[in-house]
Amino acid sequence: MASMKPTESVEAAEHQNDAQTSGRRRESFTSQNSHTAREFIDSQLQLEADAREVLPYSFDSCTQPLGPLRQSLFACITCNPPPSSPDLPYTSAAVCYSCSISCHGEHTLVELFSKRDFVCDCGTTRMPPSAPCNLRNDPKTGARGVHSEEPAPGNKYNHNFQNRFCGCGEEYDAQNEKGTMFQCLGLGTAGAGGCGEDWWHPECLIGLRRDWNKETEDKKSSEQNEADQTPEKKEENVEEDEETPLPPGFPGEDDFDTFICYKCMDSNPWLKRYAGTPGFLPPVYKDGGLVTESKVADAVPAAASQEPLSNSKKRRNDEDGEDEQPAAKRNKEEPAESPVQIKEEQKETTKATTNPTEPQKKHDSLPATAPMGSFSLFLKEDFRDHLCRCAQCFPHLANHRQLREEEETYEPPLSDDEEEANGGGSTGTGSLLDRGEAALSNVDRVRAIEGAMVYNHLRDKVKEFLKPFAESGQAVSAEDIKSYFEKLRGDEQGIKDAGDASALANRNGGDDSHGGSDDRKEQSGY
Repeated sequence: MASMKPTESVEAAEHQNDAQTSGRRRESFTSQNSHTAREFIDSQLQLEADAREVLPYSFDSCTQPLGPLRQSLFACITCNPPPSSPDLPYTSAAVCYSCSISCHGEHTLVELFSKRDFVCDCGTTRMPPSAPCNLRNDPKTGARGVHSEEPAPGNKYNHNFQNRFCGCGEEYDAQNEKGTMFQCLGLGTAGAGGCGEDWWHPECLIGLRRDWNKETEDKKSSEQNEADQTPEKKEENVEEDEETPLPPGFPGEDDFDTFICYKCMDSNPWLKRYAGTPGFLPPVYKDGGLVTESKVADAVPAAASQEPLSNSKKRRNDEDGEDEQPAAKRNKEEPAESPVQIKEEQKETTKATTNPTEPQKKHDSLPATAPMGSFSLFLKEDFRDHLCRCAQCFPHLANHRQLREEEETYEPPLSDDEEEANGGGSTGTGSLLDRGEAALSNVDRVRAIEGAMVYNHLRDKVKEFLKPFAESGQAVSAEDIKSYFEKLRGDEQGIKDAGDASALANRNGGDDSHGGSDDRKEQSGY
């Protein structure tokens, strides 16, 4: 009776264990790196939903044909790298939302947010010829893609297009920037003495250093570390203190709607008289911040701070809480009037009522003298209602549409599911399923039926191909799929290769040890 030697028994057991371990590893590898079609589709739909949330608008049309717009702009640092020094010559440029995705999607972009009266620079001489506008056709050849066109002459630029912001000219770093920046309403271009709708640090508007809060933060951190040394608490405290507070002397965010920086105020001194009047906060000085009531009294002469004569009695009474003496009481102290005088006074009153005088102009209620010094003006939501529009003042407003009425910012059409399902979505958006259904809904009935029949036939063929793999639990490789579809297309070489591979697999009996699935490269995600 044949017996197995101990060493052979051990070796056989080890070989069996290795085979089982290898099988488990292959199974684990396959399960970890393989996905069902439903999982793949769900993951793609989730990615598309996330993309739509971040980029909700369609991006298949450039705004250049629409002319000057107030629109969201992006500066491409890849195509137009800023110079090492702000004083060196530089060709500024900006592109619209659609071009930022379709033409510069893989570039480094700086978000400039909204700028008024701007025409997209994509495809013009302000951008390199190697970065054409892929959303417009060449007017000469009709081919897709435009470059080296003449830019719009009315575009205005400032240092924002070089990724520099605020009066301090600091480069913006989204990863390290803390606190809130505010955009000026913009009453002048950088060349005309204004700021060009620049974004400002609150501390720079009132003359503080950028690190004004550093000492306070260090002190807080030191005190907190002494109070609690646990790592978990440290992390929580850092997260809580991430938001930088507004500096002292700066208005609260809920106290104003927008503001005009001191540069634009200095270039439009006629606005300074509105400081501290209805619709406007008191001056926020470049060196000193928001003034107190005592500072306002010192800055504005006494004669200038008086209320207009027509309203002085009513406002003074409201403030003092004292009512005027009634007519009967005054009549006792004054000589009695004759009936003829009373009758004449009644006639005058009736005449004044029937023929009212010209309404008082709003600028008459403003202080006669504007506050001195360089300051920013913070505006409340209803400030436009308090601006004088008389014939004398309107020429000032005529140059600034943003003061007369609230501006609308252009937004591209939304890229929603309903539009995409109807074939109206933008190019490149929507899932393959949505785009296939949209394409199918746009063809005639006969072709749609034929397409559905072809799809059903192909589906049955693919099911038949995948069935043996599903029964054996064997992974489907990219080579298997490629050879099968070559066979479906009638590729003779593909048919021959597929037959040879099948014969080899039959001879090996499906044993992985003879070069079966070990040499396969799985197509991850399919």
